[in-house]
Amino acid sequence: MKRLRRDADAPPAPRTVPTSEQAAPGRARVPGTAHVPGPARVSGPVPVPPSAPQLATSAADSDREVQVARLFDLHYPSMLRLATLLGADDPENIVAEAYYEIYRKFRKLRTPEAAAAYLRSVVCNLVRMRIRHLQVARRHVEEPVDTVASAETSALLRDDQQALIRALRELPARQREALVLRHWLGLKEKEIASTMGISVGSVKTHTARGLATLTHAMEVRR
Repeated sequence: MKRLRRDADAPPAPRTVPTSEQAAPGRARVPGTAHVPGPARVSGPVPVPPSAPQLATSAADSDREVQVARLFDLHYPSMLRLATLLGADDPENIVAEAYYEIYRKFRKLRTPEAAAAYLRSVVCNLVRMRIRHLQVARRHVEEPVDTVASAETSALLRDDQQALIRALRELPARQREALVLRHWLGLKEKEIASTMGISVGSVKTHTARGLATLTHAMEVRR
């Protein structure tokens, strides 16, 4: 009887209320810790700031465009004159292709100052390749193809004597290049050798032979 009375006088056990962690299936809650909500989920793509290499590449591209534009302003007339005197039938396209080539390989140049010399070299090589292509193409046609010079090219040719231009175009390619680079562009022998990819001695030989041939042609014309 005393035991039953002691049990009856004892206070009732507290009622346990399930928490959200206990109610959610498959999730365990550590006793004694409070529920901390997780970070909110962001919908849509998250912008990523540009990295250092990307910024460096963008700056390099911008500098390359500025340098090539400067080369265009400084050397386009002389490059067009060079291509015309070397005998190109489409000097504007030759020079445009040369500028595209230097834009594509500008980062490989040792210094920006080397760009002008490289540009002259590219123009000479492109004209040489173009003339060879035309020589091969004209062997397979019955009539020669007449090329119509642009107004800009015609103006350049009017500045020089037509007879001298015709005699110049009849020279071998190397002699013609050496004379044009020396007497029309005013380059030194070392610069000519670098542009043509030959030795200084070869430059002297081509220049002397070409000049002798031109002198003879003009004397015969008189």
